[in-house]
Amino acid sequence: MQNHHQSTSATYTTIPISPSDVISRSLHNLSATLSRHLRPWPQLLGSGSQSFSRPSNSFLSRASANSRYFRANYAVVIAATSALSLIGSPLSLLLCSAVFALWLLLYFFREDPLVLWGHCVTDRFVLLSLAFLSLLVVWVCGVFQTLALGLGIGVLICGAHALLRNSDGLFIDEDDAVSTGLVRPAAST
Repeated sequence: MQNHHQSTSATYTTIPISPSDVISRSLHNLSATLSRHLRPWPQLLGSGSQSFSRPSNSFLSRASANSRYFRANYAVVIAATSALSLIGSPLSLLLCSAVFALWLLLYFFREDPLVLWGHCVTDRFVLLSLAFLSLLVVWVCGVFQTLALGLGIGVLICGAHALLRNSDGLFIDEDDAVSTGLVRPAAST
């Protein structure tokens, strides 16, 4: 008889932890990720007359650079416009916010395996459960069109910003600076 074991990801600890510890660690990971990737809002909005201009090279390269640099800010803007679109229905806003929080805590920022009633819950089960719950909440609340409108407005705002925000002087990381020729790679010792 073969023994079928699923291997866990390298980031998982070997000791199962309680759901409250999973949530606590997820919240910590969320705040750490936001503090690491969220750019200052004044930088996003730009200061001075040169912050927004017609690109000298191509719209696509500018949009690509801004999208990479401000991706966390754009995610916050899109989430905010989606939430604002639901402001007319407080129950829908509350339910959709709860589902969004569950996605963040149980799927995106969870490091450790989720253990419920002594059984390890697989990532696939968590993904399918959250997807089903999301569809159920949107269907029960009847907010698909409203939510789609909010998402669309957020994407349009971020798209316009990415196209028009001057990306000169915005550098993503060392690899991007090396690939664009701004700096030379460090010599290995």
